Amino acid sequence: MDPIRNPYAPGAGQRPPELAGRDEQLDAFEVVLERVRRGRPERSIVLTGLRGVGKTVLLNALRSAAVRAKWGTGKLEARPDQSLRRPLSSALHQAVRELGHPSDEEVQHVLGVIKAFAQRDAPSGTKLREKWNPGIDAPAASGRADSGDIEIDLVELLTDVGGLASDTGRGIAVFIDEMQDLGPDDVSALCAACHEISQSGLPVIVVGAGLPHLPAVLSASKSYSERLFRYSRIDRLPRAAADAALVVPAEEEGAAYESAALDAMYAATGGYPYFIQAYGKAAWDRAPQSPVTADDVRVAAPEAEAELAVGFFGSRFERATPGEREYLRAMADVAVAIAEGGVEELDDIESVPTADVASHLGRRPQSLSPARDALLKKGLIYSGERGRIAFTVPHFGRYLREQTA
Repeated sequence: MDPIRNPYAPGAGQRPPELAGRDEQLDAFEVVLERVRRGRPERSIVLTGLRGVGKTVLLNALRSAAVRAKWGTGKLEARPDQSLRRPLSSALHQAVRELGHPSDEEVQHVLGVIKAFAQRDAPSGTKLREKWNPGIDAPAASGRADSGDIEIDLVELLTDVGGLASDTGRGIAVFIDEMQDLGPDDVSALCAACHEISQSGLPVIVVGAGLPHLPAVLSASKSYSERLFRYSRIDRLPRAAADAALVVPAEEEGAAYESAALDAMYAATGGYPYFIQAYGKAAWDRAPQSPVTADDVRVAAPEAEAELAVGFFGSRFERATPGEREYLRAMADVAVAIAEGGVEELDDIESVPTADVASHLGRRPQSLSPARDALLKKGLIYSGERGRIAFTVPHFGRYLREQTA
């Protein structure tokens, strides 16, 4: 079929033509926006899930909903070893500008507080002209959000931003992707600030997205974080939603799928949104005509798998050192051993014991700690519970086994 009309979009964070299976989260967020608008208490939101399930796409969709509600919005992506001050300042600068005219006195004051918060990140002794400026023309405020203690400063910053939003009759929403990569001090400060604005009833919410262990990261920082956020796990799509993600865009282009083709698609993708887009794109390009058949899916599979091997799996695998790759392969082998023991189906195994990985490699667990910690830091694995680890990427074990076959 015509590749120019191919509707599928297997890109990182790129919105698919049909955002299937996420109506529950979208509807719940609309309720949150309206409750906050009416001055009702609401919790901030945390989305968790493996890579490739569409967390970033959903985060962007929620932000679009806030924009439609005329909220001020800003987005940032957390990065390891990077302070929260600069990216959050840029995000809040954008959000505040959406609320009022820059010449308004109160807006100017809040922009000055944001600037002071950002510039407190500069090393002591840095001259004013050398300090980083988040594009704010207002002079930096003094004595507000500039103490140097990130927790104190963030509470003061969001309180002032929330006060401005309240005066305008609207709200502020900050969207944080890869939230698990925030540093410990920043996580603690963010929890404290969310707690304060929640108690104050200010119209500010944080919407974070991260890997499955993000709730544990937040809980380790502040015990009350379990009650502070509304947690939503974003998982693979159920069969009906997975079919819709393929069928609806095809119908808009005058094409269709045979039921056997949809069976083959679900078997190949497991319902993971990124895989659905990759296989959908390849099948469309390979199919000579509509409807797409199971044979078309079979012929297209090597192309889709090659695309995933390079752009989804391979790019992550290449970041690992030889020792770390050995650890990853051992995780995949242990999962096979568990499945062969008849305890679980291979694709249903979400984590493996670290002790079994060490035993498989013939090493003491302590000697593998550096490799495991490095993989955790690189975001290739995560630990959802003590003594167990899992891949952050679905089907990564399958990829590793095929690489060594």
